[in-house]
Amino acid sequence: MTQQQISDCTINKYEIRDIRFPTSKFLDGSDAMNKDPDYSAAYIIFYTDNGEFEGHGMTFTNGRGNDVVCCAMEALAQKFVGKKLSDLVKDMRATHRICTGDSQLRWIGPEKGVIHLATGAVINAIWDLWAKAAGKPVWKLVVDMSPEEFVQCVDFKYITDVLTEEEAIEMLKKNEATKPQREAEMREHGFPSYTTSAGWLGYSDDKVRRLIREAKAQGFTYFKQKVGSDKESDIRRAALIREEIGEDAVLMMDANQVWDVKEAIDWMEDLLKFKPLFIEEPTSPDDILGHAAVRKALYPRTRVATGEHIQNRIIFKQLFQAEAIDFCQIDSCRVAGVNEILAILLMAKKFNIPVCPHAGGVGLCEYVQHLSLIDYICVTASTEGRVLEYVDHLHEHFIDPVVMKNSNYTAPLAPGYSIQMKRESIEDYTYPTGKVHTEDA
Repeated sequence: MTQQQISDCTINKYEIRDIRFPTSKFLDGSDAMNKDPDYSAAYIIFYTDNGEFEGHGMTFTNGRGNDVVCCAMEALAQKFVGKKLSDLVKDMRATHRICTGDSQLRWIGPEKGVIHLATGAVINAIWDLWAKAAGKPVWKLVVDMSPEEFVQCVDFKYITDVLTEEEAIEMLKKNEATKPQREAEMREHGFPSYTTSAGWLGYSDDKVRRLIREAKAQGFTYFKQKVGSDKESDIRRAALIREEIGEDAVLMMDANQVWDVKEAIDWMEDLLKFKPLFIEEPTSPDDILGHAAVRKALYPRTRVATGEHIQNRIIFKQLFQAEAIDFCQIDSCRVAGVNEILAILLMAKKFNIPVCPHAGGVGLCEYVQHLSLIDYICVTASTEGRVLEYVDHLHEHFIDPVVMKNSNYTAPLAPGYSIQMKRESIEDYTYPTGKVHTEDA
């Protein structure tokens, strides 16, 4: 498929780790649904016969159950041992189907749940390996593809009723000539973001005020508040945040799936006076028509966003078709890795829905910075209505962590997918044997 030069290698073994960070101690990540999360990574390393290159990948979970995902990753990872990287990247659509097309493993999906989370980790590790062997960050690897090469990475099964390969190629060709200008812009200025770090539900009012003021000093003008546990508390907290950020800054709200449809509409009616840009995950992520009903009741006074728990490209397709969302919040490893993300980016472009990736969790900021750059440079050629989530948690555990400048993500330049953890962190936080967990016990 690809004409890009790589240093070839063969995968000869893999390592899978259950890595958990005890974030529940300080209620980092707390919201109406996830009251005490321990940010965790089901983590994989593909080793090769070229000692210079390893492929690292992970999927994010909230703690318990991380071991279940690791078991599913074990079933998938063994399929790649003995395979040459050049053969895998020759047809990335076929490589993707090594995971999604297994007729027996598919039964415990299909293309959703634990097996799909595991697929996201494994496929992302292949992309990390490919980018390292090409000497490029993942975003640049994709940006340097022709439209035909880009599309060859995408599995169009179940979405051809809204987007064909031919349409996707033509869509990409329209922006092909101007890619160098947008790449230069991103290298110079970076991609705009918003912060959730001040909005966790379990934080005290004083801590929220302090974190908002720190974020403002760093240049942030977009802020997200967690809602849905207690309406009066939400109203009080929204008033506090609006007071701190001022009338010109942008406030978003996130219910993390906690409401029924009518409850979501009624609850938001009392929060509209604080002028939220959107309500995120107002109800079950599987309820397409429920999202559409919430949007119909609240639009244009506020908008609807979802995506971090949308299980695959098919559900995204239906959300677009039903006019159920105004913002598409892709998650880098809930769906099946980069390949499926590319499909969703293309559909979002077709339906003119801006993509604002989810990044609230360990490693997700590192991942999604690449995806927003791909979306802007290759697919949409626009940053209008697009901001990338940022949370200031756990970046110190990565070899190439995100770098923020004036509230923008700077373009990552190191080869790979920015997801490789430091070996010390892998050892210390492996559950239950790592030093952090044995000391706690």
